[in-house]
Amino acid sequence: MNELKKMYIHGEWTEATKSRTLEVTNPATGEQVGIVSFGDGADAARAIQAADMAFSSWSKMTAAKRSKFLYTLSELVRNNKKELAGIVSAEMGKPFGEALGEVMGAADNFLWYAEEAKRVYGETIPSTFPNKRIMVLKQPVGVVAAITPWNFPVNMVARKIAPALAAGCTVVLKPAESTPLSAIHLFELIEEAGFPAGVANLVIGDPESIGQEFLQNRRVRKIGFTGSTRVGKLLMEGAAQSVKRISLELGGHAPFIIFEDADLDEAVQGLFDSKFRNSGQMCICTNRLYIHEQVAEAFTAKLVERVHQVKVGDGRERGVEVGPLVNEAALTKVLGHIEDAKAKGAKVAVGGNRLTESEYAKGFFCAPTVLTNVTTEMKIWQEETFGPVVPITTFTSEDEVISLANNSQYGLAAYVYTQNNGRCFRMAESLEYGIVGINDGSPTQTQAPFGGVKESGIGREGGHYAMEEFLETKFVSFGI
Repeated sequence: MNELKKMYIHGEWTEATKSRTLEVTNPATGEQVGIVSFGDGADAARAIQAADMAFSSWSKMTAAKRSKFLYTLSELVRNNKKELAGIVSAEMGKPFGEALGEVMGAADNFLWYAEEAKRVYGETIPSTFPNKRIMVLKQPVGVVAAITPWNFPVNMVARKIAPALAAGCTVVLKPAESTPLSAIHLFELIEEAGFPAGVANLVIGDPESIGQEFLQNRRVRKIGFTGSTRVGKLLMEGAAQSVKRISLELGGHAPFIIFEDADLDEAVQGLFDSKFRNSGQMCICTNRLYIHEQVAEAFTAKLVERVHQVKVGDGRERGVEVGPLVNEAALTKVLGHIEDAKAKGAKVAVGGNRLTESEYAKGFFCAPTVLTNVTTEMKIWQEETFGPVVPITTFTSEDEVISLANNSQYGLAAYVYTQNNGRCFRMAESLEYGIVGINDGSPTQTQAPFGGVKESGIGREGGHYAMEEFLETKFVSFGI
């Protein structure tokens, strides 16, 4: 029997007020991998109060001292990387190698913001009047409520809370219900790092109840959310009632564009990295593949050959490249997109089905899939699929594909493969997306800004850009 895992509030491990629990299962096998205390808005209120009490001292602590806490946490994450990666694989199915990379990304985030904490600079501005002096101060926003998704359950937490803590804010984290175990272990490391009580708090539980408390509690001054556009809009509407600051990293529908002069082997690998990493369960993963008609047949053949080589299975097994989808609903949605496309004329080049034989019987596995003859009226071309399915169409000109790629409510990530230098710049400037990978299927890095335009979100994570999301700008005028 798994030991009950608890929430972390004001430096103490505590059960939910109503003593409810939640079972966590492995999507590859259906086995129970943990049981956690399952809270609600009342528990969130306790955590917000703790964060509010801790804010006064944490915000006034020197940046150098806050930096040391984050640096220690970075080292602890790095030293516990295999254990954390194993938890990620167990609770959401991610292949172990990918999970390990995610954990190392989290360690990098804590390290980066340990350094960035010491670089919050103010400003002096020449005054119009000789008897006045102008000073601009940067000060922490206050209590931050962070809501993170299941698909990157360690690094998304680090990307949210590291800059907030570095800026001098205190935080209350609500991780996804399906992947709380990695967040719990991360908070065990936060405790080990010696963060003062109340600076970082963890609440697991009902998303609607906790979300409402985040929105209605006036002690919360900033909300950071990664998840669906639908929920992001609800949070934005709710935050407006008390004019809370908000950052939203929402859905995506990334185009991947391959021109006739592209290196096709590099493009295949770039597409594979973009589409099949985390079983396609990424907001920045490819959702529409545009291939120039001159190379469509050759590229598709290379891609299908690569997909045939993919090992699918439990993420904890050696050599697995594609794991399960996170749950039954996710699998049903992906299979529904495939069936809708087939019914409307798409052809299955490889895959196209649920895997159910032998070791796949108890898991939520979709065969890596390539669809050709895809058209714009199909659901897969209109909605975010979040699965290991590549839909392909062709184009003839640069102007045409720019128009097609930009014809979306989303604007998170886009990818382009070409050897034409001029075209590289034209595409980078013309595509209406917050992130553009030119001959790069994995463009994200700790020090770079991450975020989208249009209905893909507001604000940026990553690098020094994220610090601004947690700082207020104060103007002080001195009469002398």
